[in-house]
Amino acid sequence: MSAKVRRKRHAAEVEGLLRRHPVVGVLGARQVGKTSLAAEVAARRRGPVTRFDLEDPSDRARLADPKLALQGLKGLVVLDEVQLLPEVFPLLRVLADRPGTPARFLLLGSASPELARRTSESLAGRIAYHRLRGFSLEEVGAEAVDTLWLRGAFPRAFLAGSDADAAEWLRSFIGTFLARDIPQLGIGIPAETLGRFWRMLAHWHGQEWNASEFGRAFGVADHTVRRYLDLLAGAFVVRVLPPWSENLAKRQVKSPKVYVADAGLVHALLGVGTMDDLLSHPKVGASWEGFAIEEVISRTGARPEECFFWGTHGGAELDLLLVRGRRRVGFEVKRTSAPAMTPSMRSALADLRLDRLYVVHAGRDTFPLAERVTAVPLSRLLRVVPPLP
Repeated sequence: MSAKVRRKRHAAEVEGLLRRHPVVGVLGARQVGKTSLAAEVAARRRGPVTRFDLEDPSDRARLADPKLALQGLKGLVVLDEVQLLPEVFPLLRVLADRPGTPARFLLLGSASPELARRTSESLAGRIAYHRLRGFSLEEVGAEAVDTLWLRGAFPRAFLAGSDADAAEWLRSFIGTFLARDIPQLGIGIPAETLGRFWRMLAHWHGQEWNASEFGRAFGVADHTVRRYLDLLAGAFVVRVLPPWSENLAKRQVKSPKVYVADAGLVHALLGVGTMDDLLSHPKVGASWEGFAIEEVISRTGARPEECFFWGTHGGAELDLLLVRGRRRVGFEVKRTSAPAMTPSMRSALADLRLDRLYVVHAGRDTFPLAERVTAVPLSRLLRVVPPLP
């Protein structure tokens, strides 16, 4: 396995944002590669680069007086894990408004809701965001699809020397996230409690969320499990796919679907460490579905607010609906090598007025299934499915 995967598309997008905005925030889960991406962006820039790691005591000491430390800097200034220094956000507004913009600020953060709230309050109109996920098929190559599925997209897991090493790293990540990262965010939930919730959620992976039912199974009130779910979603380790609803003659599902956002984390939480274990596990289909959905979202460049699932109480369902402006593109995921049209697909195509419907499958061939419907292998997603315009 290559020891280095370049993140060219992400680096180019961040560079473009830095040209247009004085402050850019890169948001993503812990260990997803934000620091490496910032180093890649910095290496391609001319002029001075200054970096502060807010988890490093010496860097925190350098920022004891943020104004004194930052106001004289020029070029690119990188603040890593910036949510740990909330008092810097009002200052960044002042620095961003200086004539000539002598410095551009690249903020790296792991806690989406809190970071977004603080920056939107202090830096409205001055900051742009870039969401960084783990590795994608575009970056590692279609030939690595099974490795990416089993190990997940976290760089250290994917690049591990063996599947056993990857599983060990993922278990360590889960332990560290629960014991250290969550308390750092000021959240007082015991690690054992949140860990048990997360493991239960892995068994719920790919299902419609029912807070009352989940709360009964977990032994707490439904509002408590909703809070736990929001916490993990805000830390980018869970994806909540909201339902799409519009004025149709059919009763539509109004509950979201929930996924553990990384396939490797799903497998670690389920105790799956090898491909043989995975292929014989009852959640293999749900795991592959979540993996395919993340790849589609990465490939199309869809933003979180553009991603939905759709279902009716009559049984029609669409795994992923992307809505941008007036354009609607649907994706149905089938872990088979020979997908066929179904009444559910026909219903989604007509009721949602889809521009295109792609059936993502586990085979090798791309072929039409009907007008505006194409079956595409997950390994050939890049060749067939274009980014959203």
